[in-house]
Amino acid sequence: MEYSFYDFLKLLGSLALFLYGMKIMSEGLQKFAGDRLRNILTAMTTNRVTGVLTGIMITALIQSSSATTVMVVSFVNAGLLTLAQSIGVIMGANVGTTVTAWIISVFGFKVDVAAFALPLLAFGVPLLFSQKSQRKSVGEFIFGFAFLFMGLKFLTEYSPDLSKNPDMLAFVQEWTDMGFLSIIIFVLVGAVLTMIVQASAATMAITLIMCANGWISFELGAALAMGQNIGTTITANLAALTGNTQARRAAMAHLLFNVFGVIVVLVIFQPFMNAVSWFVTDVMHQNDPSSRVAFELSAFHTAFNVFNVLLLIWFVKGIERIVCVILPLKENDEEYRLRFISRGLLSTAELSILEARKEIHLFAERTRRMYGMVRDLLHTEKDDEFNNLFSRIEKYENISDSMELEIANYLNQVSEGRLSSESKLQIRSMLREVTEIESIGDSCYNLARTINRKRQTSQDFTERQYEHIHYMMKLTDDALAQMIQVVERSEHQIVDVNKSFNIENEINNYRNQLKNQNIIDVNNKEYSYQMGVYYMDIIAECEKLGDYVVNVVEANSDVKEKKAS
Repeated sequence: MEYSFYDFLKLLGSLALFLYGMKIMSEGLQKFAGDRLRNILTAMTTNRVTGVLTGIMITALIQSSSATTVMVVSFVNAGLLTLAQSIGVIMGANVGTTVTAWIISVFGFKVDVAAFALPLLAFGVPLLFSQKSQRKSVGEFIFGFAFLFMGLKFLTEYSPDLSKNPDMLAFVQEWTDMGFLSIIIFVLVGAVLTMIVQASAATMAITLIMCANGWISFELGAALAMGQNIGTTITANLAALTGNTQARRAAMAHLLFNVFGVIVVLVIFQPFMNAVSWFVTDVMHQNDPSSRVAFELSAFHTAFNVFNVLLLIWFVKGIERIVCVILPLKENDEEYRLRFISRGLLSTAELSILEARKEIHLFAERTRRMYGMVRDLLHTEKDDEFNNLFSRIEKYENISDSMELEIANYLNQVSEGRLSSESKLQIRSMLREVTEIESIGDSCYNLARTINRKRQTSQDFTERQYEHIHYMMKLTDDALAQMIQVVERSEHQIVDVNKSFNIENEINNYRNQLKNQNIIDVNNKEYSYQMGVYYMDIIAECEKLGDYVVNVVEANSDVKEKKAS
C-alpha cells in the first residue's frame, strides 16, 4: 500500500471540510433553532436515563456514534444542550454504535448518511440566498450538516486503509506473549489505529482479520476493541476544536467516559472475558471457531459499552465536575446559559418570580462586565488584543439579546398561571427591567463600535478629551454599580435610590457642558471636526446608557413602593 503526500493533503482537506461543517452547522442552529430545538432536546434529555435512550436512538438511526457525538458537541456549542445533558446522550451513543454492529452482522446493511449530503446541498442553496434571516439560518444549518458528513466520509476514505493491508500489522505478533502487559499494549494500539483510520468499524474489521488469521487471541482482540472506544473519541475532540469551552468539555467527557470504562474492565478483565465467552457458547450456542470469534468480539463490544453506561450513569455530575476542573471556563469564553431559571416552571409562582429575580441580577452584572470591557477597549493598542476584546463585546451583546428573550418568555409563562395582583405587578416591572438592561447592552456595543471606527482613522483624541471621557465613563460605571445594588436588594433591605437620580443628573449636566465646550474647541481647531463627532458620540451614548440605568431603578423602585403601601 502506498500512501503519498497528495493523499495526506486530501486527508487534511477532509478534516478542514469536517471542521468547517461543524462550525457553520453550529452557527446555523444557534441563529434558527433557539427555543424550539432547545425545548425538544430538553424534553428528550430530562434526566440521565432519557438522555442515554436519546443517544441510543439517534446513533441507531444514523448508524454512526462519531456523527452523534459531533452533533452533540455542536448542540452544546450552540447552547442548546447543557454539559450534563450531553454526557447522557454521549453514553447512549456508545451503546447505540453496538446496535449498529449487530444490525450489520444480522442484516448486512448500513445507511450511508454521506450519500444524502449532495442532494441536501441542492435544497440548502435557495435557502442560503434567501432574504429572510430564518430561512438563511436553515440554509446554513443544511450546508453545515452536509459538509460535516462529507468531511466524515472523506476522512475515512483518505485515511490509510489498513483493513485491506492487514499484513502491515503482522509485527504485533511480537507483543502477544507478555501477559497482562500485552493487553495494555493492544488497548493502546487499538486507540492509535482508530485515530489513524477515523472509523471504529474499520478497526473492528482489522481486529476480526487478525483474530481469524490466528495472529492474536480473543483476549487481545478484545483489548483492541477497547482501544477503539478510546480512539473513536478523537472525532468529537476534533470537532470541538472550533467550539467554545462547553463544547470542548463535552468532547472531553466522551474521552473520560471511555477511558474510565477501559480502566474498570481491565481491573476485572479475566472474569469479564469468561462471562462473554460463556454467553456466546452456552446462550448463543456458537461453537464453530470461525464464527465464534466474530460473535465473541461483537458480544464483548456490546457488553463493554452497556456495562460502562450502567456503571457510570450514576456519576454524570462527577464527570461534569472533573471536566470543568480539567477545562476551566476562560474569562473571555463565558457561555450564555440561564443559571437560576430551569426549563420547567417551579411549583409556585412566587418561587418562579424569585428565580427570575436572581437571573435579572445576573443579567445586570453581565452588562456591567460588558461595560468594563468597553472601558478597556478605549486604551487597547495592539491589533490582536483589540480585535479579541471587540469580538468578546459582540459576543456579550448576543448573550444580552438571548437573556432578555429567555427571561421575558419565562416571565410570560409564569404570568399565565394564577397570580395575585401583587405578583402581576412584579412581573410587569421585571419585564420592563429586562428590556432596559438589554438596552444597556446595546449602548455598550454602540460605544465599542464608535471606538472601533475612531481607531480606523489615523487621528486620536487629545489629552483633555480623554480626561472628559474617563470622567463620564466613571460616572456611568457608578450608575451601573448603584443599579446593581437596587436590583439585588431584598424586600427588607433599604437602598437609597435617590443616589441613582443624583448620578443621572450629574451625567446630564456634564454631557451638556461638554457639548457646548466641544463646539468651542472645534472652532478653535483644538481637534478635527471628525474627532469631535466621535468624542460626542461616546459622551452622548454614555448619557443614553445612564437613562436606561435610571429606567431600571424606577421600574424596581415602583413595585417595591407599591408593595410597601
